[in-house]
Amino acid sequence: MYVCSCFGITEQQVKQHADDGRCTPRQIASACKAGTDCGSCVKRIQSLLGRGAGCATRSKLEPAEDTPAPAVLVRTEPPGTRPEAPGTRAA
Repeated sequence: MYVCSCFGITEQQVKQHADDGRCTPRQIASACKAGTDCGSCVKRIQSLLGRGAGCATRSKLEPAEDTPAPAVLVRTEPPGTRPEAPGTRAA
């Protein structure tokens, strides 16, 4: 069955690209142009790719379960002050 009628890309071709390590619609588009013309097939490509851990790239990006979450830095300003936006000057 065709996924992308603009370029004649089938489900099997998308699945083959995914098996070759392309894990996102953007990577699929780079490989075969599917999703780059009218865009109506992008949601179907996303559903074919799924959200499983089958992609080597995806598993590299997700931290291991025993890895602590990174610290979050929060900038606070004293009450009554407001930082200036870059490139602006106080009047």
